[in-house]
Amino acid sequence: MGFETSKDEESERIQKIMEGLNIEWMNMRDATTGKVLWEQTWPSNWKTEEVQAHVPKEIMKCREVSREVVFSSKHEIHDFFMMQHVFVNDICIEEWSFKFGFVIPGSTNSWQSTIEAVEEEEMLDAQQISGLVRIETSFMEGDVLIHKSTARIFYV
Repeated sequence: MGFETSKDEESERIQKIMEGLNIEWMNMRDATTGKVLWEQTWPSNWKTEEVQAHVPKEIMKCREVSREVVFSSKHEIHDFFMMQHVFVNDICIEEWSFKFGFVIPGSTNSWQSTIEAVEEEEMLDAQQISGLVRIETSFMEGDVLIHKSTARIFYV
């Protein structure tokens, strides 16, 4: 007799993880200088509504951007990672994945990653795409979706 969980138990466990997961705040820095270019406390409605982020257009000039996400979890997450799809006018232009790993129950964690920009001649104009960029983030435990959220980016 094994210790396998039923689909209902697994679904209930994932629901508890989602309910106990919270994005506290996020920032973006010029990875070369370390200067914080944007910081935002994440709104409490991030699980149910599209979040708006007003990011300085200067960030588009950075060769590399360092992003820090501070999140908390009430529950253990075994193999936590984040998959992001960047859309402009509903066309996916980039896909990123970031692995965190094991999350201790009742913990607050800082997750920093560096994103390298495309070549300057390939860079889209911030004024032209402001409000048209949507980042869809899937929070995963292994291959199981915990939650999917969306942020719309406005360049200011």
